[in-house]
Amino acid sequence: MKRPWIASYGSTIPEEIDADSFPTLLHVFDAAVARYPDHTAFVGIGGRLTYAEVDREARAFAAFLQGRLGVRKGDRIAVMLPNILAFPIAMLGIIRAGAIQVNVNPMYTARELEHQLQDAGASVIVVYTGSTPTLAEVVGKTAIKHVISVTPGDSGNVPAVGPVMDARLHDAIAFAEALHVGKDLDFRPVDIEGSDVLFLQYTGGTTGLSKGAVLTHRNLVANFQQFGAVIPQALRPGIERVVTALPLYHIFGLTVNLVSYFAIGATNWLVANPRDIDGLVQTLKDARPTVFAGVNTLYAALLANPGLGEVDFSELRLAAGGGASILPVTSAGWQKVTGVIIHEGYGLSETSPVLSFNPAELTEFNATVGLPLPSTDIRLIDDDGAEVAIGQTGEICAKGPQVMPGYWRNPDATAVAFTRDGYFRTGDIGQFNEAGFLRVVDRKKDMINVSGFNVYPNEVEAIASACPGVAECACIGTQDIGDGEKVSLFVVRSAGSTLTEAELVAHCRNELAAYKVPRLIHFVDALPKSTVGKILRRELRAVTVASKNQGSS
Repeated sequence: MKRPWIASYGSTIPEEIDADSFPTLLHVFDAAVARYPDHTAFVGIGGRLTYAEVDREARAFAAFLQGRLGVRKGDRIAVMLPNILAFPIAMLGIIRAGAIQVNVNPMYTARELEHQLQDAGASVIVVYTGSTPTLAEVVGKTAIKHVISVTPGDSGNVPAVGPVMDARLHDAIAFAEALHVGKDLDFRPVDIEGSDVLFLQYTGGTTGLSKGAVLTHRNLVANFQQFGAVIPQALRPGIERVVTALPLYHIFGLTVNLVSYFAIGATNWLVANPRDIDGLVQTLKDARPTVFAGVNTLYAALLANPGLGEVDFSELRLAAGGGASILPVTSAGWQKVTGVIIHEGYGLSETSPVLSFNPAELTEFNATVGLPLPSTDIRLIDDDGAEVAIGQTGEICAKGPQVMPGYWRNPDATAVAFTRDGYFRTGDIGQFNEAGFLRVVDRKKDMINVSGFNVYPNEVEAIASACPGVAECACIGTQDIGDGEKVSLFVVRSAGSTLTEAELVAHCRNELAAYKVPRLIHFVDALPKSTVGKILRRELRAVTVASKNQGSS
C-alpha cells in the first residue's frame, strides 16, 4: 500500500527525523539546563524550581545513589510518585547514574506492586509516603534493598506536608536527606549510549500479568523529536507554559509533557491530584497555559466544572488528547470554551508512546488520530497478515525508532508482539483515509459480534455521548444465546438529567444501524477508570458476568 500521509505532510513536516541527533536523553536534558538555567522548569506543591536547581538536586541524588547505595549502570530503580517536584529530580538523577527507571503507579494494589518489583528486579524504590502502606505489605517478597521516602515538601522552596510514612518501613531514607547527603559526595559520570535501557514501562495487565516494555534512550530521543516535528507551533523554545495533569508515571505524560517540554525550556505546572477538578481549574487559572494534554474523561470533567469559563485560554496553542478516543462532543465543547480543538494522537507504552498525531495547523476536529509521525511506518493487516487497502480496516502495526526492542526478560511475549518483518502489533483496529489520516476503530479484543456483524464500541459511545443528558458512557458486548452478543451500554447521566432508556435508544436509532443500537442500557453513578482516566471496559464485563452468574445460581 502506498503511504498517503507523506503527501499530507506538505512543506512543514519532514519525512524523517534524526533519532541520533542527541546520543542519549541525558544529552537532551543537559542542553536544556545549559540554555535555560534561570528559567522556571517546574511549579508544584512545594513551590518552584529553575532548570539549574533541578540539575543541581538531580546531581546530588545521583551521587547519593552511587556513593551511599552502590547503584551501578543497569540497576533498576522503581519510582512510585505522583506529579510532585521530586519526580523530575529523581528521574534525572537516575538517568545520570546510568540506572533504569521502573515507573510505578502510586495507586497500585499490593499484588500489582509485588509483581512489578519482582519482575523488574528493582533494588531501590523512590516512593511517595502515601503509598508506603502498600509497599510495606510486599517489600519483604521483593529484591528491594533500599527505600527512599518522598513527601511533597522534600523539594522546592515552600513547606508542604504529606502523608505519614508507614512505620513498618523504619529503615527508609528521606528524599530530602538523600539530597542533603548527596550534595557533598562526588558524582562519577557514567558512559551511556542510545541503545541503553532508560525506562521499564509496564503494560498489558488487562489480560494477565503486566509486561515491562523496554524503552531505550534512543526511543525517547526519537519520539520527542517526532512529536515536535508535527507541532512546532506549540514547542517554542523558552516560551511554553504546560499544565501536566496526566500522571508522569504514565508514558503519555512522561514523553509529551515532561521530556518534550523540558527539552525546549518550558515551564511545567505539575498537578498532583487531577481528580480534584476544582484544584485543576485553579491551576489552569494561575498558569494560563499555552499547552494542555489530557484524556477524554478529563476534558469532559473540566467542561462540567463551572469555573472553567473563568480560565484565560487566550494563549492556548495546543490541547492534546490521547490514551482513549476523544469524542466529537468533547472537542466541540472544549473549542467553545477555549477556541481550540483537541488535537488527538495515538500511541502505546511500547511505542514511547506517540505513533500518530494531528498537525497543529488543523482547526477542525476530524475524529482521527492524525498522520503517522516522521520516520514511522504503519501498516494495517488482516487476520492472514496481508496489508489491507485504504478505507478498509485492519490491525495497526508499526515500525519506527520509537518502537521498543521488546519486553523485559520475556522473549516469548516479544516474539508474539511483532510480525515476521519487524512491525509491532498494537492490537488495535484502524482505518486510513485517502489523505493518510488514521482512525482507530477500536481495540481488536473489544469488538462486538452481533449476528455476524462487527460493532465497534467507540462508535456507539460517540453517538450516545452526544445525546443530551449523557455525561459519559461505555459500551461492551455481553453474551446472547442465538445472536452471539448484545450491545450493552453503561451510562452516567449529567447532573439534573432525567434521561430515560427509551429516549436514549431513540437517539441511537436515529444515528446507528439497527444491529448497533444498544439492547441493554444500565444507568450507573460512575464508570470504572484507570488512574490515567481511561474507562475500564474489562471491569464492566466482569461485573456483567458476575451478575449473570448470580442470577443463574
